[in-house]
Amino acid sequence: MNVLAYRDGTLFNQLFRKFEPFFIEKRESLGRKFRFMEVCGTHTVSFSKTGVRDLLSPYIDLTSGPGCPVCVTDQADIDQMIAYAKKENVIITTFGDMMKVPGTRTNLYKERAEGADIRVVYSASQALQIAQEHPHKQVLLLGVGFETTAPSIALSIMRAKDEGVKNFFVYAAHKLTPPAVKSLINDDNHKIDGFILPGHVSVIIGREGWRLLEEHQIPAVISGFEPIDLLTSTYLLTKEMEQSDYTIKNNYTRNVKEAGNEKAKSILEEVFTISSPKWRGFGSLPFSGMEINSAYEEFDASKRILCETPKSRVVKGCRCGEIVKGKETPFDCKLFGKACNPDRPLGPCMVSSEGTCSTYFNYERANKKVSL
Repeated sequence: MNVLAYRDGTLFNQLFRKFEPFFIEKRESLGRKFRFMEVCGTHTVSFSKTGVRDLLSPYIDLTSGPGCPVCVTDQADIDQMIAYAKKENVIITTFGDMMKVPGTRTNLYKERAEGADIRVVYSASQALQIAQEHPHKQVLLLGVGFETTAPSIALSIMRAKDEGVKNFFVYAAHKLTPPAVKSLINDDNHKIDGFILPGHVSVIIGREGWRLLEEHQIPAVISGFEPIDLLTSTYLLTKEMEQSDYTIKNNYTRNVKEAGNEKAKSILEEVFTISSPKWRGFGSLPFSGMEINSAYEEFDASKRILCETPKSRVVKGCRCGEIVKGKETPFDCKLFGKACNPDRPLGPCMVSSEGTCSTYFNYERANKKVSL
């Protein structure tokens, strides 16, 4: 089916009229609204931008989880990246969302204004090309992302080795999504009825990559990003609550396969090894990250480029740590929309285009109608 069919306003309205009595029935029988979490920054934006979140709000509380890789990057990693930018003979290459993420004292955007050589790239291969064009510089790519972007960065490292590029390095701060979800379901103080799982990540890891939710008997649905995807996924998740034995539902079969993308997973296994990094808000999560393995250690910036380890602290009053866990919303933060806004962000959740605070600032401050 053409993707435009999933934006069909007439079909959306027909489906909503069909589903609404069921949503009402389930809310009344439960005595409260279901609380579902979307575990994807793109879903957070889509639910809010289209107005589907507001449309479903009388029946279902949709809370945003750790779906923004920039937002969950630990403050110490942010400060370390900025410290690399201050070094002589280093070219920093980064995706655009990182430029204004606040470090303890400064950010990459300010450092570039002060003369640091920092370049926004749109792909890892572009960073590798910059290294090839500047052989007397150390070119460092900031590797921030989930399973979705990590394969392209791993592939650039493999290419650098094959082509004998000696001045290309990666600061690997990649995260794995399922361990964060596992941490949430193991939190007795965090009551989530079910999960709407990220489509992009699931393209890589497949439906089988979420089996831990079946082991814990947590209902979940993999969803696409269009309005009809969002509506039908929420309906399927509510239907799943009627079952006694939960299985992961794949509502994005046009792109997500059972085993995912085997080639991409093979590339990740070739270059990275599983690590246990710190996440913003979560602290250290076992087996939740990817670091460059010994076979490709020559491209690991943390081991090949000597750099100071700065002291880190988060902005007092910033609630990003609780927001990425879905324990609070941006409206619970006293800084939101006041001291902290897109022009003067105090935390990463207000910087990234997929950050919850940025999304809520743009789309949730006033009631929205469904926009198709």
